Amino acid sequence: MFTQRFSSTPRGARLARLLAERRLVEWGLPHGSDASFTARLIVAELAANAATHGRVPGRDFEVSLTLLAPAAAPATLRIEVSDTRAERRPPAAAGLGAPFPYAESGRGLCLVTALATRWTVRPRSPLGKTLRAELELPAGQSCSGHCGGTAAAGL
Repeated sequence: MFTQRFSSTPRGARLARLLAERRLVEWGLPHGSDASFTARLIVAELAANAATHGRVPGRDFEVSLTLLAPAAAPATLRIEVSDTRAERRPPAAAGLGAPFPYAESGRGLCLVTALATRWTVRPRSPLGKTLRAELELPAGQSCSGHCGGTAAAGL
């Protein structure tokens, strides 16, 4: 498991993406693979949202990566990004509409919906929210023995 707090700034979001990428390589997910690219994009989008829309001055956001390796299924990468803005909850995945064609924003969670196997929003204790996305990894790219045998739990 990897957990790190970052400043709620564009620099913090960039650092979250870079450190997540490094951890994935350490877990045996090859740099440049489709799964690695997809995971980095999901982390980047959720971290950028936390730094932009979930920002509370003086408060950080947190990124957690967990590699779940059930015995009878493909490994799953769980990506969680938490911030302290509970009142700014994104709509459920099913409630996302297509953004206006010329809009300069509003596509981030559409990307997460398209790329992640599943995602959800959960309340965070004592305050805030956590966006959790899960990505099933291809059989040939599943943790190279560095998982720690964590059992998969539902969203």
